Amino acid sequence: MADLHTSIPASLKVALEDEVRRTKSTISSVVSAALSQYLAMPVHTLFQVSTSGALVAGIYDREVCVRSILQHGDFGLGTFANLDGEMIVLDGKVYQMQGTGRVSEASPDAGTPFAVVTQFDPQIDVETEPVASFEDLENCCDKHRNSGNIFYAIRLDGRFKRVHTRIVNPPQPGTRLVDAARAQSEFSFSDIGGTIVGLWSPGFSSAFSIAGYHFHFLSKDRDHGGHLLDVEAGPLRLQVEALTDFHLALPESEAFLKADLSKNTAEELAYAERAHQENGNA
Repeated sequence: MADLHTSIPASLKVALEDEVRRTKSTISSVVSAALSQYLAMPVHTLFQVSTSGALVAGIYDREVCVRSILQHGDFGLGTFANLDGEMIVLDGKVYQMQGTGRVSEASPDAGTPFAVVTQFDPQIDVETEPVASFEDLENCCDKHRNSGNIFYAIRLDGRFKRVHTRIVNPPQPGTRLVDAARAQSEFSFSDIGGTIVGLWSPGFSSAFSIAGYHFHFLSKDRDHGGHLLDVEAGPLRLQVEALTDFHLALPESEAFLKADLSKNTAEELAYAERAHQENGNA
């Protein structure tokens, strides 16, 4: 977080201190909330385009552009129109990781059917213990979540002994996500510096989001990455932000408006997210 040094009238200082006592909060949180309201810039807010159910059902045409996504966040995950690779939003830049293994910075006009972003402002910044697997990574992050009913943005930086990722290749239009995932490309990297961008979503969000952990990896040189399947690393720098506000922007496309999204797609989504890792395929 950035430090702010300023001078304010004594009357405002008294009012600020009264509000801190009343809310049992901190000066930083009260000032941040006030500035957020005045500047119309939400903090600790997760912004999502479309729903995971629509993606599972094969609705992945362009809904918004990258430029629009960056107006709502500088950190997050997603995919591109026609499932043309994995998206990672890091430090205000959007990267496209394609099934060929190519990684590039996405054009501002590039389209996306699904993305989840936030203005990253972590409250926790610690060093982790070494992690030997995806499960270890989850357990490590669990220690810094104090609720199962809000969302969390998670960033991990450092040197990785081993990283296993996947990238979905563009399928035929209308192909369900579970079928598209069967034709994904998988990559393994070793002794590589990079960043994991992650989101954790509560169980109740499974009707519209990806419940649990969702991680993407991007190498430090911005040449490698993908949806994270497995990992081994020494101590990593872990930053966590609790997100207590959620904004869902629903598409207005004909495909979305006419789709039957009433079915429970949790099982299909779970396969698309983790099945290859759990089956031990490489």
